[in-house]
Amino acid sequence: MKILVTVKRVVDYNVKVRVKPDGSDVDIANVKMSMNPFDEIAVEEAVRLKESGVATEVVAVSCGTTVSQDVLRTAMAMGADRALLVVLDDAQAAGLEPLAVAKLLAAVVAREKPDLVVMGKQAIDDDANQTGQMLAALCGFPQATFASKLVVSGVEGQREAHVTREVDGGLQTLAVLLPAVVTADLRLNEPRYVTLPNIMKAKKKEIEQLQAFELGVSVAPRVRMLRVADPPVRPAGVKVPSVAALVEKLRDEAKVI
Repeated sequence: MKILVTVKRVVDYNVKVRVKPDGSDVDIANVKMSMNPFDEIAVEEAVRLKESGVATEVVAVSCGTTVSQDVLRTAMAMGADRALLVVLDDAQAAGLEPLAVAKLLAAVVAREKPDLVVMGKQAIDDDANQTGQMLAALCGFPQATFASKLVVSGVEGQREAHVTREVDGGLQTLAVLLPAVVTADLRLNEPRYVTLPNIMKAKKKEIEQLQAFELGVSVAPRVRMLRVADPPVRPAGVKVPSVAALVEKLRDEAKVI
């Protein structure tokens, strides 16, 4: 069974993002970049399925400029067998939208013919949470989103994935026939620590590169960003001397009771 796992290069989650002075976008110059945390969980789950004997090959794929090779090498250091980069120029990468990514990935799926696509549920730079669902629709695959547990059973040609999801009322378990798209939530697993020897081995591996035009996909943006601004500063909290004073403020100032 072949698993295709998607990864995206984003600003590291420990970095405080700054808005450019002209408000045109966020400033990513000279900031640390890393693999999207949800994608890291997806890679870990795909590698665990391979280690358990369920999968035979894990292929990592990313869409972006050539600098995105670093997250693909991280995926290979974690245990992915191969990596594929859909190469875009700087302007294309800056305006890349979820639908365009889904179309590019759909072309890769048609080329690689995986039995399972595992993705992070969303990227922390735009929090769109759209690409997995769009990819499933474009490929005609069943989908199971926000997976907190994934179990694959059955024999070749008749496999199905049992996906547990956290919902408002508790837990929901879905059974989807493969091929399918599964998106990973935070509680699916804890990604492994990448060791230095594996990092060095990954640096020696080749990354296959494809151009977007070779896949016959237009990545022209459909949405224009007008302005980016910092969120408003929250006012400082106050201490109250008694419960009565708290109730008074909630009633007269906050107007919540």
